[in-house]
Amino acid sequence: MRDLGYSLETAVADLVDNSISAEAGLVEIFCDMTQATPLLAVIDDGKGMSPDGILLAMRHGAVNPKRERSACDLGRFGLGLKTASFSQCRRLTVASVQNGKAAAAEWNLDLIDERDEWIVSILDNEEVAQLPFLDRIKDAGTMVIWRSLDRLFEDETGNRRDEIVNEKLDIVGRHLSLVFHRFLAGEFRGRKLKMFVNGHPIQPFDPFCRSNSATQWLPEEIVRVGAASVSMQPYILPHHSRLSAAEYDFYQSRSDFISNQGAYIYRGGRLMAWGDWFRLIPKGEATKLARVQIDFPNSLDESWTIDIKKSRARPPYAVRERLRQIINVISNRSTTVHRGRGQKLFQEISAPLWERYADNGKIRFAINSEHPLLTSVRARMDDEGRKHLQTLMETVSASLPIEMIYSDYSTNPRELRQTGLLKEEVRERLTKLKAALFENGEGNARSFRDIMVSTRMFVGHEDTAEQFISEEFDD
Repeated sequence: MRDLGYSLETAVADLVDNSISAEAGLVEIFCDMTQATPLLAVIDDGKGMSPDGILLAMRHGAVNPKRERSACDLGRFGLGLKTASFSQCRRLTVASVQNGKAAAAEWNLDLIDERDEWIVSILDNEEVAQLPFLDRIKDAGTMVIWRSLDRLFEDETGNRRDEIVNEKLDIVGRHLSLVFHRFLAGEFRGRKLKMFVNGHPIQPFDPFCRSNSATQWLPEEIVRVGAASVSMQPYILPHHSRLSAAEYDFYQSRSDFISNQGAYIYRGGRLMAWGDWFRLIPKGEATKLARVQIDFPNSLDESWTIDIKKSRARPPYAVRERLRQIINVISNRSTTVHRGRGQKLFQEISAPLWERYADNGKIRFAINSEHPLLTSVRARMDDEGRKHLQTLMETVSASLPIEMIYSDYSTNPRELRQTGLLKEEVRERLTKLKAALFENGEGNARSFRDIMVSTRMFVGHEDTAEQFISEEFDD
């Protein structure tokens, strides 16, 4: 039971599920490394449990997974509290307060090994009073404490142990911000869930970037599975150029856009699985901006083959077939958004330096031999020089490192930067460009500006370029 495959973040999320089912509005997670015996505690202000309720919660398989449950119940098997906890610790204590009265019980795997019996310990009043963090629960609430954290530290000690724990807690925070983002944002229950990890608030991470006006909302689809309904809401995320710097960093830091594409499966508002097209199509550039939000009720758990960890879900046949049809629509939309910005760059320049050609179904890029800069340079050369220039242009076009550009741009588009010049270097290039274009000093500001923009050499230095134009051209 300790080896079902939980990570720290999925184990903590399983405990938060219980807090939400108990109607908690506040969940606090503490990892105290300062004590002689380090511990991790998850505390909520939910409705709490009676002493009998605590014993029932400590029982393995306390719930029949086929019984009808409340729509807000995020559990299923009655195993999550125990299996999630044992995956991280050997000593599990559950304390709860109801009507101002506290009670607690404990599983200690070392005691079970020693006695070779399933012994659950019921704490007396004095032992309950000595529990850490108990004072954070007022009239009602529940606290889960993990001690003997034999898997959290990975056999490390000292500063290295603390670094490992801090890295894992950072991952926990990111995981919770995604899995429970709809609760944190107040989309369920009419109020926002507040959550903290060691005092740091967890902000919701919306994988659909719905706050950005450039996000496309496609028509919602409803699929009937028996007596229940499954809703499917497709989204197309904005091109990265339409994201603010904060939005881009927020999304890119949580894995790249290609990995994050796919269906996002929610049960009762809780994200169960994501980033998968269920083998209907492979992940790729064409669908990198596509997301589909799928909501189903807990009455369909068996149809979706939900596992104990709540980390895997496979949609029923009717949902998969409808998703297959939706993918065809959103992949075209995603491709249009992804390529649209590049097409616009060509359209907004009257004479682009690079041109895109479609030959017999194949695509190639080549330098525009009729670009004004090349035309001006060619006019000053003899026949032999023109031949050499043509050879150079053909070589540059043929050797364009498309694979390298694709790799860098698809993963970190905002880190690509072709110009990194000082102001003096910008002015020097502008002077050379003017000399190359206008041999006798003729020319006007408008034509120079158009050609200058087409070279893309002065992106990010527009102010310096405009100052140069105002000084060098009468018009």
